Amino acid sequence: MAFIELRDISKSVRAADDSELHILRGVNLRIEEGEHLSIVGRSGSGKSTLLNILGLLDAPTSGELLFDGKPTAALRLRARDRMRGAQIGFVFQQFNLLEGRTAAENVAMPLLYARDRTFWRRDALAREALTDVGLDHRLDSLPTRLSGGEQQRVAIARAIVRRPRVILADEPTGALDVETGARVMTLLADISKETGAALVTITHDENVAARADRMLRLDAGVLVPSSAGRGTDAAMDPGTGLHSDRSTATDLQLDLELDVDSTAPSTATATRARTTEATPAEGGST
Repeated sequence: MAFIELRDISKSVRAADDSELHILRGVNLRIEEGEHLSIVGRSGSGKSTLLNILGLLDAPTSGELLFDGKPTAALRLRARDRMRGAQIGFVFQQFNLLEGRTAAENVAMPLLYARDRTFWRRDALAREALTDVGLDHRLDSLPTRLSGGEQQRVAIARAIVRRPRVILADEPTGALDVETGARVMTLLADISKETGAALVTITHDENVAARADRMLRLDAGVLVPSSAGRGTDAAMDPGTGLHSDRSTATDLQLDLELDVDSTAPSTATATRARTTEATPAEGGST
């Protein structure tokens, strides 16, 4: 049984002219624990909407989202919030750090809502998470004193501090230079392997997407395997656990065929992270 399963998920909204705008169309997807999955697509293809549904931040117009085989549609708002807080970690393109708080205080923020003993251990858990991403020497630093790469690593520490079962990364390298972005993706993949959390990366960058174990493409709201090219019958691929609309899938135009990068290091260490931090390339988008 898949950890997360989407069954025939569609999302539409009413436009200003009262017409119906279809954002997602019949998306079917299974995500296993510990899997690294990437979803690539152009701006406006529905990537962020799909991530919001996976993260229980939005609800589909039709279809079903299941966690551990249990439908989420009937959950009350507070139950959804608790599930999201306990099982899902988010990493965004913009780091969304509180400027007046230290790195440790930013990482501890999700634990302020904990209802068990983790609330009382929040400071220690925040230090552990920052150590995991190689920032144990930056515990008391404010975001304004951190480089772009360091800020994104603080955001990753915040995402993993509650040991979620899935990490949802929305354009995690979008605000970083290429070299720093590559290091951030290696760190995310290493943390996923070490903790057993599934990692779902939403991106428009083909190179970032190709790092995943499994790469899918979202086009005009339809999800297909990345290997589907012009004229390919991608209505269903049993190997990927993905099933999508046949007529739209055959219209996809893929420009590149990318190989999965299997050479990424399997272990993240604080020493390595601190060493690479010393380079000026991790200055973010400046």
